[in-house]
Amino acid sequence: MRIVAIGGGTGLSVLLSGLKRSDAEITAVVTVGDDGGSSGRLRQELGLLPPGDFRSCIAALADDESLMSQVLQYRFGDGSLADHALGNLLLAALERITGSFENAVLELGRVLSIRGSIMPSTLESVTVCAEVVDERASPDRVVLVRGESKVGLSGRAIRRVFLEPGSPPAFPGAVAAILRADLLVLGPGSLYTSVLPNLLVPGLRDAVLSSRAIKVYVCNVAHQPGETGGYSIEAHAQAIEDNAGPGLFQYVLANRTWPEQVYESCVRPEGRPMSYALVLADLIDEQRPWRHDAAKLGSALMKFLEAVPSRPAEQRCSEQQLQGRDHI
Repeated sequence: MRIVAIGGGTGLSVLLSGLKRSDAEITAVVTVGDDGGSSGRLRQELGLLPPGDFRSCIAALADDESLMSQVLQYRFGDGSLADHALGNLLLAALERITGSFENAVLELGRVLSIRGSIMPSTLESVTVCAEVVDERASPDRVVLVRGESKVGLSGRAIRRVFLEPGSPPAFPGAVAAILRADLLVLGPGSLYTSVLPNLLVPGLRDAVLSSRAIKVYVCNVAHQPGETGGYSIEAHAQAIEDNAGPGLFQYVLANRTWPEQVYESCVRPEGRPMSYALVLADLIDEQRPWRHDAAKLGSALMKFLEAVPSRPAEQRCSEQQLQGRDHI
């Protein structure tokens, strides 16, 4: 079974931790729009693709995840290296040694015996931009925000996101993996800054559309202030369609348990019709109920594959059919 996970940030690394427990061949396709923190500094000073999300994915797929997570995620607290993660510096050094960022990721993954492959969505240095609504001035006034780290800090409703430059070439290895996949998983993660930027790479979006894999969008379990405050499951799905086009996935996998202490911040269904089949499962981390539990998410996706027979992309089972399986 070949699984391709598309996204970035914490959500992608949690997903990979859950999928690693299976026997599937895993490929992670990672956004390259990050411009904040250690990644942003290395990007600006060395011209490096932002390494942070790649570091987290490597840690998630490493053979000894607990130890390597601590090593790769370790951040220096003071001096000129303050706030730099060790894994970011390792990737920066390997980029110089191997001659390319993709080779740096490959070699670090090989050293740590990771269970899968990690690829960028594009090798182009892209900037994530957003049009946000300035409701303080007028409901129709739109302000442009440039930079992934600034999009979620605007405190305004996001109308759309786009990349500069507008048509970066897709990484060929990522396209090939998507076209070979049996299952494509989009998300979870920051909708506008980690998930959608991958689909704004034209070649990658076209590959997803062309793939005959089963395609699932994993919806976030909680609202994200600055990006998706108050969004329902349906609103998440609609935002993907509005920004990247229709028909990119067939199913939405979402959490169905909403603890009382975080109920107001949970992403829940509205009950309005969608063009995607909604699949509900217990996905929440009991200790951190605003996040997915890696084991639950990985298990739910594997059960989902068992419940849904392989079929051409245009054939979709209904929400009612899936509900007959107790929401997996």
